[in-house]
Amino acid sequence: MTDSRQNLEALVTRQSAFGRELIDEIGKVLVGQETMVSRLLIGLLTGGHVLLEGVPGLAKTLTVRCLAEAIDTGFSRIQFTPDMLPADVIGTEIFNPREATYSVKKGPIFSHLVLADEINRAPAKVQAALLEAMQERQGTIGGTTYKLEEPFLVLATQNPIEQEGTYPLPEAQVDRFLMKVRVGYPTKQEERKILDRMASGQPLPAVRKIADPARVLEARRTVDQVFVDDKVRDYIVDLVHATRDPRGAGIGSLEGMIDVGASPRASISWMRAAKAHAFLQGRTYVTPHDVKSLAGDVLRHRVSLSYEAEAEGRDSDSVIHEILDAVLVP
Repeated sequence: MTDSRQNLEALVTRQSAFGRELIDEIGKVLVGQETMVSRLLIGLLTGGHVLLEGVPGLAKTLTVRCLAEAIDTGFSRIQFTPDMLPADVIGTEIFNPREATYSVKKGPIFSHLVLADEINRAPAKVQAALLEAMQERQGTIGGTTYKLEEPFLVLATQNPIEQEGTYPLPEAQVDRFLMKVRVGYPTKQEERKILDRMASGQPLPAVRKIADPARVLEARRTVDQVFVDDKVRDYIVDLVHATRDPRGAGIGSLEGMIDVGASPRASISWMRAAKAHAFLQGRTYVTPHDVKSLAGDVLRHRVSLSYEAEAEGRDSDSVIHEILDAVLVP
């Protein structure tokens, strides 16, 4: 084993420990939802934004707030409504009549962790303003562009049931999210713990600081060094291409079921997420299991099904599972 490999293993072992510490610390307040927390950590370690989809009351907002406290970063929450303007997100210039000057008032997007609550309630102009911040890591106010501080992460939520007064996110915007995570109901045992903890009227435990932005950025640099074998890279590309040409991948049963397959951004996002997943497991290399475990989160918002698939009661997750079963694992 070379010295560089040994050094990387020691680095990953030391730095990945804070991932487990974060999950445990957030668990003092949050019951269950470890998958959601781990996906948020992957977003944090890759700089990729995360879309959380679930019905109200599943602690999505609480989780993001606890994560911000645990890594000692700035946190802002934007409640999206149909009457919002881009200035409500980015900020605006305020005129001072006494001095006849303008001053810049930055909006809530200028924070480290930004919770975009019910993002699909925002009109198109607001979504476009958010898109610039997400993709370019900057915001423009009065013709002047301001860089956003790192780490910067947009964690957006949307309700899959309530559609009245909503503006479905266009494909170009949805594709900017590294992952779309479906947040499910707790188990009976978890809900009993929630009842005991939340219904007592006592304040929730304080979340202890586990890391800081500098440590997060240091961990990101280590994640970039995680090794991905050529066979694993080919596996990612094979899976993505199967969403575009299922017949060519030997999955004739999916012909006509997919209108639009995953974009090249899916391949990039998948490999970055797989590296972070391996890092959180304390490994210096990515396995096919890392790839498969993130398939639904990376692909479900990037695969558009046809009317025929919807008529048969298919959803993107079932199509993704069929692709995983058909494509040969290296």
